[in-house]
Amino acid sequence: MSAPVTRDTGPAARPGSRRRGNVLSQAILHATLEELAEVGYAAMTMESVAQRAQASKASLYRRWPNRTELVVDAMECVRPYHLGAPDTGNVRDDLLVLLRRMIWVHDSPAGEATHGLMVEVLRHPELMAAVRQRFISPAIELVLEVLRAGAARGEVRRSALTERIASVGPALLRDHFLIHGAPVPDSVPVDIVDDVVLPIISPRRPAEQGRRAG
Repeated sequence: MSAPVTRDTGPAARPGSRRRGNVLSQAILHATLEELAEVGYAAMTMESVAQRAQASKASLYRRWPNRTELVVDAMECVRPYHLGAPDTGNVRDDLLVLLRRMIWVHDSPAGEATHGLMVEVLRHPELMAAVRQRFISPAIELVLEVLRAGAARGEVRRSALTERIASVGPALLRDHFLIHGAPVPDSVPVDIVDDVVLPIISPRRPAEQGRRAG
């Protein structure tokens, strides 16, 4: 069972002090992010994290049964999904808010660790499954929530309320980050929303408009 965490991942103990509970958990999670950024998931071990956190291996294993659970808990500390779906009143602005939250993670101090993790998921099926469950699926569900609200306002066609369409924006953003790294310019989410997402969720798709006009 993973240990409960707060969103503050900074180190929080004086040298020589005996850390317990959430203070120790936060120190371990912070050390995990540093270790990921420095050596990557493949080379990271529970032992190396324990050494960096100045904690015992036993204290890690009491909280996390393996490094996959440890890594996804560490990454969740910097994820903005807890904020819920935005409600600006129009689907374009809501989508931009969501993508900009994701960019904030990529551009944050944990961004290098995030980049490394995104590369490693292709090589480690157990990590891919955990990342899909903890990060990718929640992100898609938030986009779906935004699209459902847009459909209720008449901005989105009902047939666009699918996981595949909801995954387009986040997937394009991940692709840009993997290829170009951080920082991600604001023109990227704007282009993704305006040039890709809005046309495919429009109540009248361009192809349909062309057929009707002809």
